[in-house]
Amino acid sequence: MQLDGKVALITGAASGIGHEIAKRYVAAGGRVVIADLNEDGAVAAAKQLGGAKEAIGVGMDVSKEDQVNDGVARAVKAFGTVDILVSNAGIQIVHPIEDFPFADWKKLLAIHLDGAFLTTKACVRHMYRQNSGALIYMGSVHSHEASPLKAAYVAAKHGLLGLARVMAKEGAKHNVRSNVICPGFVKTPLVEKQIPEQAAELGISEERVIKEVLLAETVDHQFTTVEDVAEVALFLAAFETNALTGQSICVSHGWHMS
Repeated sequence: MQLDGKVALITGAASGIGHEIAKRYVAAGGRVVIADLNEDGAVAAAKQLGGAKEAIGVGMDVSKEDQVNDGVARAVKAFGTVDILVSNAGIQIVHPIEDFPFADWKKLLAIHLDGAFLTTKACVRHMYRQNSGALIYMGSVHSHEASPLKAAYVAAKHGLLGLARVMAKEGAKHNVRSNVICPGFVKTPLVEKQIPEQAAELGISEERVIKEVLLAETVDHQFTTVEDVAEVALFLAAFETNALTGQSICVSHGWHMS
């Protein structure tokens, strides 16, 4: 599947899943705006993908409306429009609910949910104007399942399903599709950070966290790869009709089946 010059804004794309999606989009003929809290990392990542004709990097705290609007404006100035939004920026914070700091709850929801809302709001104006577009939200198997210690993360990822479904209905008359990718555990820095944290919280070894917590419900006890997720992101970006909208696609080695 090809993107034929379409422009994608990808948040949290200086590294990890977001960066792999950016690489895949450029390889498929797309142009990308790498938006990241780490502006230097975003600019460096864009240079790796070929420079200003294919990619630019912008600094963006997705929980700040002015930064989101400025980043989208820079994307439109550079490439003329935004055809695809990949709302990927996210963090993980784990605590049992009785010890979960309210500030951490608000911080996580602001990045996952406020960020998805603000980037959607800023991008759809351009998509509606051209009567086409694709909204892709980075959910998780935790959009469908629950795990101990992850009250904020599970709540946020469930919330993305609701936002995506609303946007599928609101965007339909403008030929704007809206879908959610729900990966299983991918060995990114975000997940690698969780392993010792959960080992400490649960009082078990890191090896047991991987085997008994992270990968216990998969069919083959394998991590999902960033390449797996990027291929699904390309499929959703390139799909051209409302036949595929309002859906969540699990990329999880069978952890969640729907």
